[in-house]
Amino acid sequence: MADDRVTALGYEFACLDDAILAQSEIKKIDYLKEHLDRGDADTVKALYDKAIDEKFFKTPVGIGFLSEMREYLIGTLDFPEDEVSAIPLYMFYDTTADKKKAKAVPEKKKEHVGILFVSIVLNIALVIGVIIMFWIAKTTDQPNILNYESAITNRYAAWDQELRERESAVRQAERELGLDSEAIFEEDTQSGDSD
Repeated sequence: MADDRVTALGYEFACLDDAILAQSEIKKIDYLKEHLDRGDADTVKALYDKAIDEKFFKTPVGIGFLSEMREYLIGTLDFPEDEVSAIPLYMFYDTTADKKKAKAVPEKKKEHVGILFVSIVLNIALVIGVIIMFWIAKTTDQPNILNYESAITNRYAAWDQELRERESAVRQAERELGLDSEAIFEEDTQSGDSD
């Protein structure tokens, strides 16, 4: 991994992006050193404050330059130390904090894995339940949403068949008794009219 490291102004960076950022900060520093009037205290102080407020410098190269400017403001230009802003650092230097943070992340992943497992098991159970419900609906004799049309058609066909058989049996019995069903029907309607 040491082969992957890049140096800039005596600092060794583990990441090429950080080294590129440091190189751009070196260009900013060179420009400021070339064009800054170090005798004008207000200009130096305003530039220092703006560099801190707008986070111009983030790498150790830029922080080193800000440290030089701070010492120059306090030592040479006689600014009181409490009037010169402290240099903010954007990194963690205590490795125990990094270890605590690294340990916290896998625990969150374990929680997500547990929730994911429960979700998958519930989804599988629901799919199995739906399949069983469709199987029951398909194989039952009772009419349901899947077979209501054929069940109702079969029921009415059976009733029609039964009615025809009864009608045939009644006609057969009438023939054996020698009765004419139409004559009986007419007598009933005539007696109903006379009432």
